[in-house]
Amino acid sequence: MESTPRISAPASGASPPRERLRRWIEAARPRTLPLALSPVLAGLFLAVAQNGRLAFFTALATLLAAAGIQIGTNLHNDAADFERGTDTADRLGPPRAAAQGWFSAAQVKRAAHLVFLTSFLLGLLLVVRGGWPILVLGVAAIASGYAYTSGPKPIAYGPYGELFVLLFFGIAAVGGTYYLQTLTLSGQAIVLGLALGLPAAAVLLLNNYRDFDTDRIAGRRTLCHLLGRPNARLVYALLLLSPVPVLLVGGLPVRGWPLLLALPLALLLIRQLWRREGRALNRLLARTGQYQLVLTFLVGLGLLLRA
Repeated sequence: MESTPRISAPASGASPPRERLRRWIEAARPRTLPLALSPVLAGLFLAVAQNGRLAFFTALATLLAAAGIQIGTNLHNDAADFERGTDTADRLGPPRAAAQGWFSAAQVKRAAHLVFLTSFLLGLLLVVRGGWPILVLGVAAIASGYAYTSGPKPIAYGPYGELFVLLFFGIAAVGGTYYLQTLTLSGQAIVLGLALGLPAAAVLLLNNYRDFDTDRIAGRRTLCHLLGRPNARLVYALLLLSPVPVLLVGGLPVRGWPLLLALPLALLLIRQLWRREGRALNRLLARTGQYQLVLTFLVGLGLLLRA
């Protein structure tokens, strides 16, 4: 089989410092940060609503560590996909640093290692407060960031990516944040994590839906490939709509009517999926991530009104 052609560009060393900085920022994919920060904010909202106080520096370290794990995962994914030949000239998503030749794959991996190390050091500060459960959770999160596109069976290349996102960008992130604030873990935090993990999983499902054909050529067999595109659209709709009833019946101390405001936005996104394809889905991807953030703040509003 012929090797897949890779995209080439001028070496990054010829770029001026400002352009290099812009490219590093783009490689970090800051638009994905709401996926990491939303569940942390939700855990903080719930903890403050129940306890009436905020451990500020713990909250700040949690937010920074979560952002670092997300950025490190993005960078490692950038380099690993390039080395596997997944990112080609037919890619429909935003440009990737290694594939565009902005930086070598080795440079991008070194940047990922540095960001992961920073998150690990922040995590050690959190371990002082939360103990061994936080150590286990932090190590598992960083290991999963590497395993997402590395190893003999990368998570991103199989059908369990959405489950991974639900667990780590939902239940673990909300539950871990809540635990760091209260030093306890409640069923309400788990329910909130489940609800916010569902739209995060929708983001990955939509990403794989967009890349359906190129992923198949690259040997990826994601949940979208198992479901087929028509069924994947239905699952996307379910992932966006189901958080509202989960939150309403999950026993959370929250006013219900603010949550209902999320439903028109969810229906709008679902309608757009039925009408778009290819690169037009990039904007829908960003809006799906924003939907999770909107839902987080609606939860915060509902908690505030109930309090």
